[in-house]
Amino acid sequence: CHATHEVIHCRLRPTTSSIELRATQYYSYCITSFATMAAEKEFTAADVAKHNTAEDCWLIIGNENTGGAKVYDVTSYLDDHPGGAEVMLDVGGKDADEFFEDIGHSNDAREELAKHVVGVLKLTEEEKEKRRLAAEKKSGADSGGMSMIAVLVAAAGIGYYFYKQKVESSE
Repeated sequence: CHATHEVIHCRLRPTTSSIELRATQYYSYCITSFATMAAEKEFTAADVAKHNTAEDCWLIIGNENTGGAKVYDVTSYLDDHPGGAEVMLDVGGKDADEFFEDIGHSNDAREELAKHVVGVLKLTEEEKEKRRLAAEKKSGADSGGMSMIAVLVAAAGIGYYFYKQKVESSE
């Protein structure tokens, strides 16, 4: 695959399971290959921060669980974004990973995003540690919330059990 004038050109390749090539396999092959080529370029957070307007909008999306932070030029997609351009412009030039993941984007949205990758985020050791600690903190907060729900459910179950016991003994 190679890109010219923002068009991705790929040669068809046969699959190992059949002679017939499925469109989704071809599509995934092209996007993955193009994303890999573009991902070789590194950008710092300061580089990305310069691209925060409707005429030039870049985002940082990705984390350790999703293959690392990547840089996306979403300028051409702003008008097509289902949530509106303003949503992306609010995080233009910034790390938008938490917003992207919290929304729960579909696989189609992730495939669309892959079309706009321009490189990877280059992190210093200090930035890597900061991101790691933030991820741990978020993970701890998430599991803490689940623990609280489990405690509440258990308490409700115990309460119901004692209520049923009292009703049965009074009959």
